[in-house]
Amino acid sequence: MRFQHTCIESLASALPEEILSSTEIEKRLSPLYERLRLPEGRLELMTGIKERRIWPESTQPSEASAAAGKAALAKSSINADQVELLIHSAVCRDMLEPATAAFAHHKIGLPATAQIFDVSNACLGFLNSLTIAASMIESGQIKCALIVSGENSRPLVEETINTLNTANLDRNGIKPYFANLTIGSGAVGAVVCHEDLVKGAKHRLVGGVARAATAHSELCQGDTHGADALAMQTDSEALLIAGVGLARETWSDFTTETGWNEPEINRFICHQVGSIHRRKLYAALGLDLAKDFSTFETLGNTGSVALPVTLANAIDQNEIGEGTKVGLLGIGSGLNCLMLALEW
Repeated sequence: MRFQHTCIESLASALPEEILSSTEIEKRLSPLYERLRLPEGRLELMTGIKERRIWPESTQPSEASAAAGKAALAKSSINADQVELLIHSAVCRDMLEPATAAFAHHKIGLPATAQIFDVSNACLGFLNSLTIAASMIESGQIKCALIVSGENSRPLVEETINTLNTANLDRNGIKPYFANLTIGSGAVGAVVCHEDLVKGAKHRLVGGVARAATAHSELCQGDTHGADALAMQTDSEALLIAGVGLARETWSDFTTETGWNEPEINRFICHQVGSIHRRKLYAALGLDLAKDFSTFETLGNTGSVALPVTLANAIDQNEIGEGTKVGLLGIGSGLNCLMLALEW
């Protein structure tokens, strides 16, 4: 896929104030740690995640998405009444029906003329939404879109801690739950528009490629668990191997489609899982780890928010400036991989 006229006009995040450290999670898991004689500090040691953030109880994903959407519009020269499309792209939703985008649309205060819908594809939802909005812009259907995502990890983390402390699991039995403890909360929003609407520097979405390896769809599965709880089980080791293999294939397609190769790309932003995943991904693709920018150390894995919020942080910290060529390396359970070229 190639894009000629699509720009990310503004990008902003919204993060919870409450911080949950890996040390605090292990303290809450003391019954499990004592029973299985697990060494303290293993969670941070194995993942590189020191802390993550969580929303207050009863926070709805649409609240988080709306906060990020308002922040993106506040940074933008485009007015809310110019938005013709709103996509809520998170894993988390307020409910099955109506679309969570409906609640976010109302809370942001967008016009009735804006088309709204949800896009759900595990951790790739936001990147998928970028390509959908870009395609609509390139075809002339719309001029401007607002893409938002709000992920709430509290129900999953709370349910996981409860399960691990009360279920009679051995060391092998706890492995499918380990990834749950890396999940964090956050929200991100982006104004995406035709270059004609951009008043300042044009941050161009150049193009990208997608690949699927759905034979591995059983490796990470999540669902509701009771009224306010979530459950997820992950074969982390198999997922890592399969994910890196898929990323290698996608990277080959990406360089062919975009003409971008490692030497000319200034920054890489990948999906934020942890230190081991990052190291193995960069080694497999032959990429310079020094070009990476990460947030998993303090935010954990925030699902569909993870990659775009990391991009937003890099921009805010002046790690990405005008003209920077950025490779966005997205991957999500399913398995799906989407890599995009962005010229900031």
